[in-house]
Amino acid sequence: MISSSKLKSVDFYRKIPRDLTEASVSGAGLSIIAALCMVFLFGMELNSYLSVSTATSVIVDKSSDGDYLRIDFNMSFPALSCEFAAVDVSDVLGTNRLNLTKTIRKFSIDSNLRTTGHEYHSEPATTNIKHDNEVHEESIGGSLELTTDNFDKYAHQFPVTVVNFYAPWCYWSQRLKPSWEKASKIIRERYDPETDGRIVMGRVDCTQNGELCRSHHVQGYPSIRIFRKGSDVRSDHGHHEHESYYGDRDTDSLVKTMDNLVASLPSESQKLSLGDKSTFASHTKRPAPSAGGCRIEGYVRVKKVPGNLIISARSDAHSFDASQMNMSHVINHLSFGRKVSPRVMSDVKRLIPYVGSSHDRLNGLSFINTRDLGANVTMEHYLQVVKTEVITRKDYKLVEEYEYTAHSSVAQSLHIPVAKFHLELSPMQVLITENPKSFSHFLTNVCAIIGGVFTVAGILDSILHNTIRLMKKVELGKNF
Repeated sequence: MISSSKLKSVDFYRKIPRDLTEASVSGAGLSIIAALCMVFLFGMELNSYLSVSTATSVIVDKSSDGDYLRIDFNMSFPALSCEFAAVDVSDVLGTNRLNLTKTIRKFSIDSNLRTTGHEYHSEPATTNIKHDNEVHEESIGGSLELTTDNFDKYAHQFPVTVVNFYAPWCYWSQRLKPSWEKASKIIRERYDPETDGRIVMGRVDCTQNGELCRSHHVQGYPSIRIFRKGSDVRSDHGHHEHESYYGDRDTDSLVKTMDNLVASLPSESQKLSLGDKSTFASHTKRPAPSAGGCRIEGYVRVKKVPGNLIISARSDAHSFDASQMNMSHVINHLSFGRKVSPRVMSDVKRLIPYVGSSHDRLNGLSFINTRDLGANVTMEHYLQVVKTEVITRKDYKLVEEYEYTAHSSVAQSLHIPVAKFHLELSPMQVLITENPKSFSHFLTNVCAIIGGVFTVAGILDSILHNTIRLMKKVELGKNF
């Protein structure tokens, strides 16, 4: 059995009897300073341990979301009608998708960007609209020529007024003209305006009556509109309510449509007749836009290669006056990749403040052409997109989002003006990982702080104490 005397011999912390120790004012001061230093350094070390430390690296994109990238957007075009607004996607691999509708929603808006009704539903585009095969140079004048001065007079006089808004230079207007005039003559003979008076067909030259066409939000030629007596009362937003005709433009189809309109008149008090609910009517007639602007929202999926997102006026059977097109727009929202909830983004910003600052860089910005830029102005945005991924210390993927830079410009175009977004997707991604911090390392640093400060304070106290003693000895030597 080990004796207590042998056990005491290995004591590293041998004690000095309290009666042999001497307290001093200088030692007390150094003890207080040392204690404050320990508390301060401990607080600094604790703060460092609790704070998030990250490492940033750039690696080849290893996306888990596949070969396609989702683009979410919400944009308002105050001078582009929903009737012709189209979203197109193209890329350098040859992909060219036109007039996407499946994931796109459109709402008519006024000049103040306020919605003027329900969602605008556009039917699938008709690629082959039938026209008369024979085109006569001299058309029989059967339709009524309407102008700004007499339009309201006739629209209020007849139960149904069908109007062809056209432009003489337009190819499609020229093709429609013979069949329109021939059908007008047949309808005039069948439903004489003076004796019958249920329907009349008219025409408006938009090059001569520009203000009248603009008031009815005509942006493509020819636009065939159906006005019903009593339905042209202005609504709360101050726009006419009427229908647009999108069916075939040959004489027989036009005459058949006019007969259906006349046949539906007895049931007008019930808003919709059985004839209006027929398959033929649903495909050829739809409510016309109640305003001249359009808000386009939704999403598209594009390949992760350089490409374009284009919003423009598109139709396979209408012409557009490029000098009158205005592609001004307000970007309410534009982002890439999966949607990040506000809560997750808030957590990310709290940990890493600079992440997410460019996730929606263009949100809320306006790009307006007030005509001081001239006509035929295309507005272009050049976007460079980079993926950012944040991984926590436990290999948990906190967020996966795309950030982008944006540079915008305007350019004169020889074709129909558009709003174009050039997409440049980086093959690299930014990887932000949280550096793990060991609790044992924290304890080691705390012990080092305590021991280090204690040792340094002891050294300083010893130097100070010996210096005072030496000075006293020197002073005593001088006195003797």
